[in-house]
Amino acid sequence: MNYNITPQVVIETLTRLGLKVLGAIALFIVGRWLIKLALALTTKALNRQQLDPTIVRYISSALGVILNVVLIVALLGFFGVETTTFAALLAGVGIAIGAAWSGLLANFAAGVFLVLLRPFKVGDFVSAGGVTGTIQSIGMFGTTMNAPDNVQTIVGNNKILSDNIQNYSTNAFRRVDLLAQIAHGVDHREAINLLKSGMARIPNVLGQPAPDVEILQFTPAGPVLAVRPYCSNGHYWQVYFDTNRLIRESFTAAGYPVPEQHYAVRGGMESSARSISSTAA
Repeated sequence: MNYNITPQVVIETLTRLGLKVLGAIALFIVGRWLIKLALALTTKALNRQQLDPTIVRYISSALGVILNVVLIVALLGFFGVETTTFAALLAGVGIAIGAAWSGLLANFAAGVFLVLLRPFKVGDFVSAGGVTGTIQSIGMFGTTMNAPDNVQTIVGNNKILSDNIQNYSTNAFRRVDLLAQIAHGVDHREAINLLKSGMARIPNVLGQPAPDVEILQFTPAGPVLAVRPYCSNGHYWQVYFDTNRLIRESFTAAGYPVPEQHYAVRGGMESSARSISSTAA
């Protein structure tokens, strides 16, 4: 075997390799540009059909994955790798991964059902999979949500579909549930009227249905009032905090005493009284 390598052979080999690398880079750049163009045109065409944004984003996500796989296969073919062999290898790897990570297939299937059944759509405020937030997108394997504290969370589609889903955006309004403790000596009718008239002045509290204020339960410190105004989902926290502030300020302005628990010890007094009665007799 001849191991004599001349500089000319080295130069030619490096030149061919460099051209291959440059061609691969150019193919990758053009391919990525074409993928972005295809996704943009597809999204634009789907939007013209006035499809739901949830479906549009799901289709775009799936198409993006498929086109990127095709680009990788093309790059391997450009370097001389047999694409048929690679495709068979990819299929075998896919089966192995599917068997080992069956959760991915479950998430994929759940994503399809979420798009078809549509328990929520992009922009809805929901509680699903143990997370509460606004739906940003439904991907092939996970759903992206933004929590109220502005933390982005991705939840597996299968976990969402197999758990309870609460969609706060479906109905036109929702109820705010708060409690107000009053002392035993406070007239509950006066306190109820005070809160009802005050809630009518809070911005974004709905007039219909009217706010509810009723006695919910009794405690050693006094009655507990259930304070329940209604508002749209977008104004929930504003109404929540404003109503809490109203309870505090209204009761303070009315001069209501601080609720306290009172205990009476009667055993010693009764024993003394029975003793005194016996002596008198």
